[in-house]
Amino acid sequence: MDWQNDALRELAQIYGLQTTYRDAGGQRRQVSEQALLATLQALGAPLAGPDDVPDALRQSHLEQWQRCCEPVTVAWEGQPVHIELRLPANLSNSRVNCRLKIERGTTKEWTFDLAQLPPVAGTTIESVDYQVKQLPLPGKMPQGYHQCFITMPGFKCQSMIIAAPPKAYLPPDETTKRLWGVFMPLYALRSKHSWAAGDINDLEQLLRWTQGLGGNTVGTLPLLAAFLDEPFSPSPYSPASRLFWNEFYLNLNAIPELKLCQPARDLLKSQALQKEIAALHNAPLVDYRWGMAVKRQILELLARYCSGTPGREAALQSWISANPAARDYARFRATMEKQHAIWSRWPQRMYNGVLQAGNYAPSTERYHLYVQWLAHEQIDALSKQARKRGPGLYLDLPLGVHRAGYEVWRERKAFAREADCGAPPDQLNTAGQNWEFPPLHPEGIRQQGYRYYIATLRHHMQHAGILRLDHVMGLHRLFWIPRGLAARDGVYVKYRAEEFYAILALESHRHQTLLVGEDLGTVSPHVRASMDRHKIYRMHILPFEIRQIPSQGPHPPPARSLAALNTHDMPPFAAYWSQEDRRNRLGISRFLFRKGWLAAPTSNQRKVFKGCLKHLAASRARVLLVNMEDLWLETAPQNIPGTTQEYPNWRRKARRDIEEFTRLPGVLKLLQEINRLRKGRVLK
Repeated sequence: MDWQNDALRELAQIYGLQTTYRDAGGQRRQVSEQALLATLQALGAPLAGPDDVPDALRQSHLEQWQRCCEPVTVAWEGQPVHIELRLPANLSNSRVNCRLKIERGTTKEWTFDLAQLPPVAGTTIESVDYQVKQLPLPGKMPQGYHQCFITMPGFKCQSMIIAAPPKAYLPPDETTKRLWGVFMPLYALRSKHSWAAGDINDLEQLLRWTQGLGGNTVGTLPLLAAFLDEPFSPSPYSPASRLFWNEFYLNLNAIPELKLCQPARDLLKSQALQKEIAALHNAPLVDYRWGMAVKRQILELLARYCSGTPGREAALQSWISANPAARDYARFRATMEKQHAIWSRWPQRMYNGVLQAGNYAPSTERYHLYVQWLAHEQIDALSKQARKRGPGLYLDLPLGVHRAGYEVWRERKAFAREADCGAPPDQLNTAGQNWEFPPLHPEGIRQQGYRYYIATLRHHMQHAGILRLDHVMGLHRLFWIPRGLAARDGVYVKYRAEEFYAILALESHRHQTLLVGEDLGTVSPHVRASMDRHKIYRMHILPFEIRQIPSQGPHPPPARSLAALNTHDMPPFAAYWSQEDRRNRLGISRFLFRKGWLAAPTSNQRKVFKGCLKHLAASRARVLLVNMEDLWLETAPQNIPGTTQEYPNWRRKARRDIEEFTRLPGVLKLLQEINRLRKGRVLK
């Protein structure tokens, strides 16, 4: 019946669901009733089927108006601030007591007569009249996260105030200095001394070499903790945690204990282990499971040895005291190993977050604490080196976390565990995409004051001079796929974008981190407008522009953008160029010739690649990122979206090792030219 559909649409709107959306082809798609009901259930709406919609709608309206104030309020610097109060009409003219607890510790208290404020809205719910009034907050508010407590007879509520600058951090020389750097996944970066894959020492070598050529940054894929045994999930975009690092990338030679721990040194020198290391090194693909098992043998010995070295043990314990979540994470990982099961299969008490002695082996807990401390030490040293010649490391914050991951267990109210994130059907993925990790719950994260989201940002920003925000559209809305439904049947769910932007702006200033939003594909205009308003850099990936090539050439990169020829989800430039249609190849070739980047129009792969890279280097884009593998015209991609067993995603090592490619005359000459163009005059 129509009234039932109307009620369902109204309930969906209250919960932030889009009942229709436009697909990649611009066609309007209607979301099915089944998908709406399933998504509402995933959000916690009180319904089991269509017949429950009227009661759920009534209850939702009632809860909306009985919520005295929103749990989060944004206070943009330089703008008036108020808290919106929803009150029964008989209380709307009361005096309220207000207490504002500033993040740094001071407190302000005052009373206010609500009779002075005119109502801005109102309604009647179940014979009770309600009014909305906007309670002003006095004075200039310092930047930070503050708590405002409001009490009156029979009512009390509180709201976290995010007092933030309206714009994200921008370097002081942002308008005069154009940066450049190189990019390579750390697992693919190999050296003569690497084991199963590249490690932090290899990344440091790449950084120093890039800085020596005049570059400012080195970028890589997420370096976050991963499940590399059971379960096995090496994808950097489905980490075991967004709050801890992956010990797979530790540089063992930089660990002080290795020089003193004789059992570890003996094991490392043993013929058996050296044979395993050689096999891992020579393999064309990264073997994460075997590589981690070999490295862990050494790390476990060092973890035990460290307890007997007073200075280092004191440093470890000091770090644990300053990072209490590390112990919780270590016990979580240790419990998984003892139980031989993911947390959703644990006994009830442990499932509910309570771990006790006996649930895990103390030696395993210590191992995970020790390796996280080492990872922090090594990444911190690397980031300090990176900041000597520019903004620092370019790190990547993935959108989600593995369903069996630490945070989904510990912060479960922050997640909608009965849904997955994904993408609707498009030309490349006609069935849609299911990324198989749970989305953040829009209200769950607000009720916890965005605690988890803030922690993930801080974990990255303390080391990153530039931070890429994966799928930046997720600040506004995410495509949810309720459990049991196909990806094509998903629903867009809205988030409080303003609150995300306030947190991003505040944290970026505190850490002096430049933000880059991954805004590729079908992006609503209002998303890019918001990015521009808050000074979050866009991504300008040339092949996306070439596909819509106008007569005068591809669109020029915006000044506030990161420019590149591709991403980790795309074919390298050589493969892209060989697959591009003749019309577009001719168009870009002629464009490069007109601009002086080619001596004559040509379809020659190497010449066009150099011309495209020089075009971006001379542009006004303030950051240029060069994919190292493009420099020797690699054709194999690192990842093919939508594939699992069909292609070895996240496993392919670079064809050339760091000792080789850093000495290639052609590579050196081209990057020197890129540096000259970046330091020179901007060419329109």
